[in-house]
Amino acid sequence: MLRIGLFLGTNIAILLLVSIIFKALGLEDYLASQGIHTNLGPLLLMSALFGFGGSFVSLLISKPMAKWSTGTKIIDSPATPEERWLMQTVADLAQKAGIGMPEVGIFPAQQSNAFATGWNKDNALVAVSVGLLQRFDRDEARAVLAHEIGHVANGDMVTLTLIQGVLNTFVMFFARIIGGIIDKAVFKNERSGGMGYFVTVMVLQVVLGIFASMIVMWFSRWREFRADAAGATLASRQSMIGALERLQAETRAHVPNQMPDTLTAFGISPGWKKTATRLFMTHPPLEERIDALRRGL
Repeated sequence: MLRIGLFLGTNIAILLLVSIIFKALGLEDYLASQGIHTNLGPLLLMSALFGFGGSFVSLLISKPMAKWSTGTKIIDSPATPEERWLMQTVADLAQKAGIGMPEVGIFPAQQSNAFATGWNKDNALVAVSVGLLQRFDRDEARAVLAHEIGHVANGDMVTLTLIQGVLNTFVMFFARIIGGIIDKAVFKNERSGGMGYFVTVMVLQVVLGIFASMIVMWFSRWREFRADAAGATLASRQSMIGALERLQAETRAHVPNQMPDTLTAFGISPGWKKTATRLFMTHPPLEERIDALRRGL
């Protein structure tokens, strides 16, 4: 709850700061003098409601959506030695990390992978693939679980939601301001809201959204290094390196990824993202993650 309160407080603080800056700069008066009549306060509030609101709702429903999209089976009563080991390992790691016991599940994918999600670090979900349990030894699997517990303990889901919400807000806000300027200067529309305005806003939201996604991807890569470090602390550094090296070997063997892109947490992103530029990578290259662990970073 503390992180959610911080989330809401940060959002309000950002909105107030931006409003003060725009007021001090006289931006609204300047736009009005150019014939562009925009109420920046209500526009900023509307952008925030949609920008933050969408991200916040996604965070709240992340667990049920993750279960549904991956086919994760939640372990309520361990029925096999493997499930008992999995539950006990997660419980031990959660206690070491100082978080509540997460739900634990297994999802039917042949690629070695795992993910963690949830809006609250004391009410999260940690799941691993069937393929990981089949091919990773116990020390390596424990390191992967420690990596995911690290995501939860670091509050990565809430932080990513905050960043995404801020960026969504400013994409919507500036797309409409720039759209009004272009509508006036290029299409010579004396009244805002013409066809040129709406087309320009839609195009700008796509363009600005691409730049915003670069920031989100940067944070995603940075948090992977932090989660690797947490895995090395909670399990062991050598086990964490071993898990990444095994994943590296599978990647070279082209084991297909069967997880939705939004939930690719421990491994790498599938499809075209393997050849995408670094700016759009959700995970750092495995070589860099291994090197960072070896250097104690």
